[in-house]
Formats: sequence, structure tokens, C-alpha cells
Amino acid sequence: MSTPVAPPEDDIATAEPPTSPRTAHKTPFWVNQRLGLLVLIVALCALFGVLRPAFFDERLVLFPLLRDIATLTVVALAQMVVLSVGHMNLAVGRMAAFGALFAGFGYDRLGLPLPLGLLLCLVAGAGIGAVTGWIIARTGVSAFVVTLAMDFALLGLVSLMYSALTENAAFTTRPAGLSELRSASLGDICVGPVCGSPAIPQMIQFTVLAMAGLGFLYGCTRLGRELLLTGANPAAAELSGIPTGRRVILAHALSGLLAALAGFMAAVGTGTFRASIGDDFMLPSFLGAVLGGTLLTGGVVSVIGALLGTSLVGVIRKGLDLLGVGLESLNIYLGCVLLLALSADRVRTVVSYRKVVRST
Repeated sequence: MSTPVAPPEDDIATAEPPTSPRTAHKTPFWVNQRLGLLVLIVALCALFGVLRPAFFDERLVLFPLLRDIATLTVVALAQMVVLSVGHMNLAVGRMAAFGALFAGFGYDRLGLPLPLGLLLCLVAGAGIGAVTGWIIARTGVSAFVVTLAMDFALLGLVSLMYSALTENAAFTTRPAGLSELRSASLGDICVGPVCGSPAIPQMIQFTVLAMAGLGFLYGCTRLGRELLLTGANPAAAELSGIPTGRRVILAHALSGLLAALAGFMAAVGTGTFRASIGDDFMLPSFLGAVLGGTLLTGGVVSVIGALLGTSLVGVIRKGLDLLGVGLESLNIYLGCVLLLALSADRVRTVVSYRKVVRST
């Protein structure tokens, strides 16, 4: 069985055969999706900074912006994992609320410390994700249908559980360390007389750990390559001896775990555990993953790309908000960004294909 190899100069993990050095050399640099995202992010930051100098305020703008980016990057990673096997998770927001529910219950009723509540949250998220993947693998029903049904089921279940377990539909008990995790930064980093910005939220550590884990999984392990091959060509993966059903279950379990982590981070950011957590996760989950280079058809993922895609969305959100753009108009703009991203990805694929054809 041939194993997929990612080009050393790119962080994309792919199940497609590697191209020859000569072909890679002929590919123009401007079709590099991550480079384009980075340039666009820098340009937009400069533009919004010129139009609204308050955009560079550390505590009022940059700190909450980075905290939101950290949370939504984990959401994008949750979507990216299932996209790697050619599926999608329409219940990513409800899984976030489901996991956060268990964390809030642990803190409010069981008196758990902060780490144990987080662990309970992750176990709940992984469990509901594994159940979703098992249903898909056993029945053969489309992931779109199953996750859509799971979304509606969890919508009702989470709301009923909050109504039964709380008086104000929210857990408000804050364990020791939660307030610091919400508002504290990683501190100033000083090199000689120059000190770095303190606007780096502590929650970004969760995002870094999630990115490092997935980067190692897809880039350095056989399991990760099997996930990608399952998404790129399920029939070939099955003939190669890969247990595709188990890989589907694993992908959805990881997606549920990451969604629950994002739900926990969102709850920490607001200070309460409530049923509405994750209501706005759907669009950002696809925006971050697809903008970053993950294919909707499976087989190709980009962990760094998910971060860049989410950062672009976060900068656009914050910048337009400072410019006074309403929520309805903002959603229209984000929908257009997703459409342009899909179109740009198609253009990039066509250009790369033509370069390969001309070089043969």
C-alpha cells in the first residue's frame, strides 16, 4: 500500500501521490493558499488599523480577538477532522454545547476542580462524536443526514437538561482558576528593554495543543495517513486493508472531542455554561477549514491553514464591527467570503493541474 506524503515545504497533509520536484517547482508561488491568507490578514489588519486606530488596542480589542480566534480555530479543527474522511459535521455546535453541559454540571453539582471538569467535557464530546460516527459506519447513511439529525436531537436534549438541572438555564458556579483562564494573559515577554504585548490569552494554550496533536497525527503517523486515504478514496482504502468504518468512527470521535473543547473555551470566555453555547459555530467551522485549504471531498487537510482561515474571519468580524457594520450585513459578507474561498480553491486546482499537464 502506498502511503500519502506531504511536500516538505507545505504543511498540508494529503492522500494524493507526491508530485515530482520539477512539477512542484513549476507551480507559481501565488497559488499557495496559506501565503495568500497570511498576506490578506496583514493587509486587513493594516487597513482596519488606519480606519479605526482602536483596532490595535491591546486589552479592549486584540485580547478578545485572539481569544475568539483561539476558540474558533478549535471549531475549525473539529470540522477539519471529519472533512479529512470526506464527511461533514453539522452538529459541531450542539456537540460543543453538549460537552460544556457536562463541565458545567461537574462544577455546579459535583464540585469538580477545573481540570476534572474539562476532562468530563472532553469525554462527553468524544462519546457523542463516536456514537455519531458509529451510526454512519453501521448504517451507511450520509454523514450530512446523520449529523443534521444529531444536531436537532442535541438541540432538544441539551435544552431539556438545562431546564431540568438549573433555574436560569445556566450553570454559574465558577471553579478556582476559571476567571484567570478567562481574563489573564500569558504575561509580558521582555527581551532587554523591549517588552512584548500582554494581549495573549491563556486559552490559546488549548489551541496550540490541539494543533500540535493533529499536526503530529496527520503528518507523522500511519493512522493519520489512513484517515486521509479513507477520505480520498474509500474503495481503495478498503481494498488496501484499512478498516474504514473504524476510521470514520475515530474521525467523528475526534471531532466531538474538539467541539467539546471549543464549547468549554466559549463558556470560559462568557463566564457561564448555558444551552446557547455553540449556536454560531456552524459557519466559522467551515470557513476556517475550507479557507485554510481542507478539501470538502476529503483526503487533504491543513492545520496551519485552519488557523489562518479562522484568523482571517476573526479579523474581518472585528474590523467590520468597529466600523459599525450590523450583524445581518456581517453574515452576508462572511457568506460571500466562503463562496469566494470555494471559487478560489477551484481556480487554484485548475491552475495547478494545467501546470502539471504542461510539464509532462
